[in-house]
Amino acid sequence: KVSTSMTINSSASVLLVFYLLVASEQGVDWKDVRGTIQNDILKEYIARGTYVYPPEESMRIISDLFSWCNKNAPKFNVISVSGYHIREAGATAIQEVAFTLANGREYMRRLVSDGQDANRIGQQISFFFSVDNGFFEEIAKYRAARVLWAELMQSEFACDEQACKLRFHCQTAGSTLTAQQAQNNAVRVTVQALSAVLGGTQSLHTNSID
Repeated sequence: KVSTSMTINSSASVLLVFYLLVASEQGVDWKDVRGTIQNDILKEYIARGTYVYPPEESMRIISDLFSWCNKNAPKFNVISVSGYHIREAGATAIQEVAFTLANGREYMRRLVSDGQDANRIGQQISFFFSVDNGFFEEIAKYRAARVLWAELMQSEFACDEQACKLRFHCQTAGSTLTAQQAQNNAVRVTVQALSAVLGGTQSLHTNSID
C-alpha cells in the first residue's frame, strides 16, 4: 500500500534485496512492491565519496538491477539522479543542473547500450534537486532543466513524449540553515519551498525549523 523512497546508493542493491525478502515474508508479490532507490553512483564520485566499487563495476550493477527489476519488480524504480548533494558540496545552480543531467545522460547511454528500452527507462528515471535561496534563479533552474532534459531525450534517444518528461523531487537546502537561527530557518525554508512549487516540482521535502 505504501511506496517507499530510499536515499541509498553504493549499497542500494543489497538494501533492495532485504526489502523484497521482507515483502516475501509478508506474502506480498514482488510485482506489487512500489518504491525507489536512489542508486546514483556517479554523484557519489562527484560529491559524497560513499562509493564502494570502481565506476565500471558500479555502472554494471545499476544496469543489471534495472534489467532484473523490469522482469521481477516492475513497479520499483531503480534510479533517482541527484543534484542535491552536488549543490550542497558547493556547486552553483547552473553547475547542479549540468552535472545532474550529464549523469542522467550517462545512465541512459549505459542502459540503452545494454539493451534496455529508452522509453521504458525514460518513464522510470527521476531526479532530485536542491532548492536554495535564489528565488527566481531556482524557479528558472527547474523550468530550464525540464526543457534541456526533454530536448536531450528526444534528440539523442528518440524518446516519446512521456519518456521525455523530467520527473523530479526537491529538498530545501540544508547548507543555508543554521541551528542558531531557527526562526530565520523557517523563513528560508518557506521561500525555498515556494520557489520549488513555482518551478513545478512533483515532490517536496522541507527541512525542519531546528
